[in-house]
Amino acid sequence: MERLYNTSLLVASVVFLSASAALAEARNFSPAEGQKFLQTYCIACHQGKSPAAGLNLSQLGAADSFRDHGQDWSKIYTRVRNSEMPPRGLPAPSSDRRELFITWVHDALKTEACADGITPGRAPLRRLNRTEYSATVRDLLDLHLDLSRMLPADGAGGEGFDNAAETLFLSPIHAEKYLEAAKLALDFAAKDKRSRAKFLIAVPGPDTTPHQAARTILESFLPRAFRRPIDPADLQVYLALFDTSRKTGQSFDESILFALKGVLVSPQFLFRAEPQNPASEARLLDDYSLATRLSYFLWGSEPDSLLLALAESGRLQDPEILKGQVARMLRNTKSFDFVQSFVEQWLGTRALAQNIHPDAKLFPVYAADEEVQGDVRYQPVLFFREIVANDLSLLNLLDSNFTIATRKLQKLYGLDVKPPLADKAESPQRIELPPNSHRGGLLGMSAVLAISSHPQRTSPVLRGKWILDSILGTPPPPPPPNVPALEASVGPTPHTVRELLTQHRANPVCASCHSRIDPLGFALENYDAIGQWRTQDSGKPVDTQGELPDGTKFEGPEPLKVVLLEKKQLFIRNLTNKMLGYALGRGLTLKDSCVVDGIVTEVEKNNYTAHSLINAVVMSMPFRYQSGVVPLRTKR
Repeated sequence: MERLYNTSLLVASVVFLSASAALAEARNFSPAEGQKFLQTYCIACHQGKSPAAGLNLSQLGAADSFRDHGQDWSKIYTRVRNSEMPPRGLPAPSSDRRELFITWVHDALKTEACADGITPGRAPLRRLNRTEYSATVRDLLDLHLDLSRMLPADGAGGEGFDNAAETLFLSPIHAEKYLEAAKLALDFAAKDKRSRAKFLIAVPGPDTTPHQAARTILESFLPRAFRRPIDPADLQVYLALFDTSRKTGQSFDESILFALKGVLVSPQFLFRAEPQNPASEARLLDDYSLATRLSYFLWGSEPDSLLLALAESGRLQDPEILKGQVARMLRNTKSFDFVQSFVEQWLGTRALAQNIHPDAKLFPVYAADEEVQGDVRYQPVLFFREIVANDLSLLNLLDSNFTIATRKLQKLYGLDVKPPLADKAESPQRIELPPNSHRGGLLGMSAVLAISSHPQRTSPVLRGKWILDSILGTPPPPPPPNVPALEASVGPTPHTVRELLTQHRANPVCASCHSRIDPLGFALENYDAIGQWRTQDSGKPVDTQGELPDGTKFEGPEPLKVVLLEKKQLFIRNLTNKMLGYALGRGLTLKDSCVVDGIVTEVEKNNYTAHSLINAVVMSMPFRYQSGVVPLRTKR
C-alpha cells in the first residue's frame, strides 16, 4: 500500500455525491454488500487463470484485502467511479448504487492507510536536478551563469516534477557533464571581480602561507556547499587536493580552483542526504536538513546565511520562526525559480519552450514574434507569483478579475486596458480586467490554450483532458489501442472540430470517456489554437455547449468557470497533492492522503489563501519529520 500512485484518484468522488444523506448511507454499506456488488457486476470477467486486465477479484474477499491488495482496490475504485466498469453493454448498477460502492471503497482504503496515524514517509537520497545545480552554483559563487543547459535533462517523476528522487539517478554522462559545468563556473567566477570576492576570501601574503589561505577559503566554502557543518575529515580531503596540485607546480589560483572543482562534483554537494534516524519512531528533522528542505522547496537552491544561522542556533523548528522564514523567502526574488518550476510542470506549459509550435502560416502573430512567445509562456508563472506574493486566494486560478499582461499580450487578447505604469507598458503588469474580457484565471491564457491544441487547430479532447488532469486531478484513462486519428476515423470530413468529434463519439468504445472529456473542451472553443477569441470555426458559429454525465450543462468559458468553482474542493485537493509532492520531491503514497486531507481543511479554513497552502505543506509531518527504521509488519 506504500507503492506510488496518484492519491487524488482515491478522494475525488466525494465531490460528486449529490447530498450528505448519500454519504451517511454509504457509511452503512457493508462488506457483504461490497462483495455482492463485485459478484453482480465484475466477477464474470475478473476470475480464473486469465482474468481481464490481470485483476482477479477472488483474492479480494478476505477482511484484510484492503491492506494486502490496496492497489487492486484503487484500480476498481477508479474504473467504477469513471463508469468504465462494467463495460458498456453489460448490466450496470444504478448511479446511486455506484456512488455508494465507490464511497465505501474510498473510506475503506483511507481507513486502512491511516490506521497507524500520520507518518513522515520516506525521504530518499536525491541528486540535485540540473536547475537546482545551476542555482546552487549561482548562489555559492555569486555568478549569474546558466549551467543547466550543459546538463542532461531530468525526467519527471513522483507527482509530475523533475525534482522527484525516483528519477534523479547519477549516470556516467551526468558525472562528466557536472565536471564540465564545475570547471566552466569556477573559471568564470575567478575572472569576475564580484564573484571572486564572494569565495576567494584569502590569498597568500607575508603572514599567510598558501596552505593557510586555502584552509581559510575551504573552511568558509565547504559548509555552504554541503549545507551543514563540516568535520575535520571533510576539510582534509579538499586540502589534500590543493596540496597535490601545488606539488605539481600549479599556481595558488589553479590549485584552489582544482580543490573547489572537487567540491562541486562531490557526493556531499550533488546529493541531498539527511542523517539517518536509527530509532523506530519518527523524529523532527535536524535543523540543517530542515533548512535545506525549505530552501530547495521555495528557492530551488541552497540555504542562505540566515537560514543556516537559525539552524545553527536550533531555532528553525520553532513554528513562528519557520512561518516567518516562509514569508521572507516568498518575498525574495529567488522564489521566482520555485514558481516557474512548479507552475510550468504542473500546467504543462514548459512544453511551449520545447515541442509545442503552433503552425507558423496559420498563426504568424505568434510564430514571428519571440516577445509574444515569451509573454505567452510567462503569463501563468507571473500570475501565480502575483497570487503568492500578495497572499491572494488560490481560486483566482479558476477565475479572476485581473491578470498579468504586456502590451503585446493585450493586443493578442483584444484588450485595451491602460496599464497602471504607462512608462512600463512593454513589461508584464497586473491589469484589472474589464467585464466580458474572457481572460480571468488560467483558462483564458494562451499558454494553457496552446498546449492543449494541435498546431493547426483546437482540440476539445486535449483541452477537456487538461482540465480533468491539471485542474481537477481526475485524469481520464488512456485511449484504447489502435484508435484512428480524428480525421481518419470518419468518412467525409465535416467542417468544424465539433462535427468531427460528434461522429467520433458515435463509436461506443470512445463514447464513455469522451462524454466526460469533450464537454469541458467544447466550452473553450471560442479560443483558437493560440488563445485568440473567435466566434466562428470554418465559417460556422462556434458551438460551446456542453453537458457532463451528471447532467450539468454550460455554454462557454464563463459558465464553465462557475462549474469548476463549484468543484473547488477537488481543485484545491489536486493543487495540494501537487504542492506537497513538489515540496517533498517524491511521489505521494496512500498514507499521504491523510496529510492532504488536513492541508485542504487548513486552506479552506483560511479562505484558500496561497500562504495557507504553502505554510500547511511546510508545517506538515512529512515535511518536518523524519521516519525511523520501519519494523516488519505482521499480518493481523
